[in-house]
Amino acid sequence: MEFQELVNLAVGTTLSVLGWFARQLWQAVQDLKRDLQAVEVALPTHYVRKEELETRLDKLEAILMKIYDKLDTKVDKD
Repeated sequence: MEFQELVNLAVGTTLSVLGWFARQLWQAVQDLKRDLQAVEVALPTHYVRKEELETRLDKLEAILMKIYDKLDTKVDKD
């Protein structure tokens, strides 16, 4: 084998490996984009909405105020 053939073989092999690696990276990025889009679509349905959270926190606040009022009016308080 001549020197030029070895250089061509090395360059070809290197470019083939780099091309394969770039293709793998491209496919991984595309998969991540699809996964992110699926998460963005599913996000509002899997978590508590703001209105529901505010309603629940209002109920919790009312219960805590009742407890506070009972503690405030406790007779054996010093």
